[in-house]
Amino acid sequence: MSDSAAPWERDKPIIYRAIGVVENDFDAPAKPEEIAARESRIVLDPALTAGLRGLESGQQIMVVFHFHLHSQRHSLHDASGYALCQHPRGDRSRPQRGVFALRSPHRPNPIGVTVADLLAIDCNVLRVRGLDAINGTPVLDLKAV
Repeated sequence: MSDSAAPWERDKPIIYRAIGVVENDFDAPAKPEEIAARESRIVLDPALTAGLRGLESGQQIMVVFHFHLHSQRHSLHDASGYALCQHPRGDRSRPQRGVFALRSPHRPNPIGVTVADLLAIDCNVLRVRGLDAINGTPVLDLKAV
């Protein structure tokens, strides 16, 4: 049997569990370039450590994460917490762009993706630079670049 509703009309939640968490000195949002310039740690669930096999210091990894603070707030623009058109980085002197043309955390699904430099791996802890996620951010996935 086929469901005639389009996937976005079915309104069924998609649930992921975090595989780890970001640790760094940024407890509140800051400029992405400031966060990315500093070293962060990704503490992976120890049960998933074997999944790091083949990753090596010096390579880049894609980090998929959940904008946990932004999903808890609501925007003035929309009860869902985002506007489809936004000023880049909230700078009203810049013309609005569509949310899918921006890296804004205020989006239909509060998911972030960043390519980071893998500095070192120690068991289930990855040291990275270039990650623009703040302390406590849930990590959803890691992928080699």
